[in-house]
Amino acid sequence: MQSSDARILRGAAIPTGLVGVGAIVLSALLAGGKGALAAALASVVVIVFFSLSAVVVGWASKISAQTMMLAALASYAVKILAVMLLVSSLDGVSLWNTKVFGWTVVGLALTWIAAEFRVTMKSRLYIDEPAENSRETADEAGASSRRSP
Repeated sequence: MQSSDARILRGAAIPTGLVGVGAIVLSALLAGGKGALAAALASVVVIVFFSLSAVVVGWASKISAQTMMLAALASYAVKILAVMLLVSSLDGVSLWNTKVFGWTVVGLALTWIAAEFRVTMKSRLYIDEPAENSRETADEAGASSRRSP
């Protein structure tokens, strides 16, 4: 994993974990033990799924941009299907509050995405600075094309 990938992973996992702890406390106060258990399970699910996705995309980025995009799309589809299967298979379980679980998953997923976006924008990894030589070459090519009839 490249250092920039690790920075993005940390930058998203830490805030999501903190919001998850807040969700557990809030759920315990509002929905009791079942709510706290649901929020804890949702926190684990979101952090594990999104971390695995980040690791897979980081690994794929070493191969090629096309592989990275394929890995990102595939990991997204697997995450959605896995959460859907988890929620549907645990629908009738009375051990925890399913509404708290669902809302916590949504809230933590949004938190992860926002934190990942913030770290990416702050680190400016999306900007490719042109090399000085290529800029000079482009300027020379532009000047020579203007001179020729």
